[in-house]
Amino acid sequence: MQNRITQLFNIEFPIVQGGMVWTSGWRLASAVSNAGGLGVIGAGSMYPDVLREHIQKCKKATNKSFGVNVPMLYPDIDKLMNVIIEEDVKIVFTSAGNPKTWTSFLKEKEITVVHVVSSLKFALKAQEAGVDAIVTEGFEAGGHNGRDETTTMVLIPAVREKITIPLIAAGGIATGKAMLAAMVLGADGVQVGSRFVASNEASSHMSFKEVVVNAKEGDTQLTLKELAPVRLVKNKFYHEVQKAYAQGTTTEELKTLLGRGRAKKGMFLGDLEDGELEIGQVSALIHDIKPASQIIEEIISEFNQKKQEISKW
Repeated sequence: MQNRITQLFNIEFPIVQGGMVWTSGWRLASAVSNAGGLGVIGAGSMYPDVLREHIQKCKKATNKSFGVNVPMLYPDIDKLMNVIIEEDVKIVFTSAGNPKTWTSFLKEKEITVVHVVSSLKFALKAQEAGVDAIVTEGFEAGGHNGRDETTTMVLIPAVREKITIPLIAAGGIATGKAMLAAMVLGADGVQVGSRFVASNEASSHMSFKEVVVNAKEGDTQLTLKELAPVRLVKNKFYHEVQKAYAQGTTTEELKTLLGRGRAKKGMFLGDLEDGELEIGQVSALIHDIKPASQIIEEIISEFNQKKQEISKW
């Protein structure tokens, strides 16, 4: 299955594992890479020395391509970037910020740069900044998201019409059928996040993984737009946020309510009541926890099966 994405990353299948905070450590990234996709370490929840450790362990666990995702909102982003360069990582995904800030710097180091966007406007800015590929993420996705609430099904063709560089679709993709749909709409590959949360290798807490596989349609909601829009499972903390809105809360009061470490508390430490539980709408279609290699195998198998069925129509 060779195309622009597999060639860009030197991988077997055009499947990228999302670099999610508190979930995407070296175990998950190396497992995905060994299975033929592109594993990505999520640096957003890591101190620089922790990131270095994960990169080094990932190198020992796989001899295949892997990348690092760096949210530009990270306070010590320059330290993370220095670790990436010192450890000779060849693929970097940037998100939550202006792609112009780091793209030229990374490209000068011969690093492949991919930027994550949630709108056509930012896709065009990323292409102009010189990135090698773009991830377009519809608002179905988990975690931090776009304010415009553009769905994946609308966003992919809208971006495809206007950009020429490789396009990776994200948001609501957990199956081979969804992967095929994304590629029919114009994507060159897909980024899968939530499905890999419910994998054996994900570093997220088992209690959180169980919440994911038990989630039903409607159990998540995009909220906290005044701070940074984030899709959350509707738990005690989520309902506290909604109560605050109903009482006419201010942005500063929301910041106080959110506090620090909510995501770690929920996803990594397993506090299902007071923690942030970030996951996508597609959690409603995830029913089991299994090895990352099996997830990729099933996605590709279903993709090929449905593609063959469609060819007979």
